[in-house]
Amino acid sequence: MVPLKCENCNKTFPREKRNVINKLKNASITHTYCSRACANKDQTTAKVVECAWCNKTFSKTLNQINRGKNNFCSRSCAASYNNTHKQHGTRRSKLEKWLEGQLTYKYPGLYFDFNNKEEINSELDIYIKALNLAFELNGIFHYEPIYGQEKLASIQNNDQRKFQACIEHGIELCILDVSNIKYFKPARGQKFLNIICDIINQKLNNNL
Repeated sequence: MVPLKCENCNKTFPREKRNVINKLKNASITHTYCSRACANKDQTTAKVVECAWCNKTFSKTLNQINRGKNNFCSRSCAASYNNTHKQHGTRRSKLEKWLEGQLTYKYPGLYFDFNNKEEINSELDIYIKALNLAFELNGIFHYEPIYGQEKLASIQNNDQRKFQACIEHGIELCILDVSNIKYFKPARGQKFLNIICDIINQKLNNNL
């Protein structure tokens, strides 16, 4: 038998050594209690944790904490964090896909990185490393509370973080308001393609 300390009542109690070894081998079991009553009480007791996105402190039960790797104070913070750290499954608009085809055709000697997440630890819609230039295509969700004021505030806060990160990395970020495109057609995308091309051409001429 070996002595263990209950995480709820702090009482010392004995447990067979083989059970302790099995507990250590099982990574999913991370808590020690002297009784089922103590386990139930501790699992439902509120604990102070920090939001992984905004760093705000808030209360959360151990049951809730154990459900995920990170703690979030709201759904909007969870969404912002997941969008920033997602590694796959990026959803792209028809406009973005169309612009990719047009730009790579017009500038075959220029490397475009679409939906880059590495440079500033946040997604850039169009990034041209050789020119230290990036473009963001902001739809209506960046300007109107389609999913509520809290969600809009979170999106705009993330936009500010992204803009500041670009400044710190010496990247010129051009933000294009594409909120007026409700149904994509090449004729509607041409306006934004022209804007992007004008900026790229100016950059290329300055580098000559």
